[in-house]
Amino acid sequence: MSKRRLITTAIIGVAILFVSVGIYAAAVPEVIPLEDPAYKKHKKGVVQFEHKKHWKDYSGQYPEFYPSQCGECHHDKDGQPLTQLKDGDEVQKCIECHKIASEVPKKLKKEWKKKKISKKEKKKKRMEYHAEALHDNCKGCHKKFNKKYKPKKAPTTCTKCHPKKKKS
Repeated sequence: MSKRRLITTAIIGVAILFVSVGIYAAAVPEVIPLEDPAYKKHKKGVVQFEHKKHWKDYSGQYPEFYPSQCGECHHDKDGQPLTQLKDGDEVQKCIECHKIASEVPKKLKKEWKKKKISKKEKKKKRMEYHAEALHDNCKGCHKKFNKKYKPKKAPTTCTKCHPKKKKS
């Protein structure tokens, strides 16, 4: 192989490497707006989920809260953690399984109370609702964090996660 051809091949190889690394690094956005077109209208501001902060920064600082790594948030249809995920792997959106784009309506909650359905059955029904699934996942982890660490820094109230909507 000629020297010129070797240099050209090396340059192309390095270029491919840089492009690949760039694509890989950009695979998952740092901030993910938890917004889905299934919602006709958002009553509260859209949560800006800081994905990188959670999976990189917090999982390093507080590994006890991330024993399943990505599986703490990402799970299969049976609720089992997806522990083998890597940055850039394709994952389903939450709405694919938690199909009802809302919280459980108050009227339905009252009906469940009247029928005295079991906690297990109620949880199963609640998880059909997208907003309930997200709230349970996020708030559950945040409450555990706040119980262990003081001062309580992880948000657990509406206004701490849902920014005020801008008036149009």
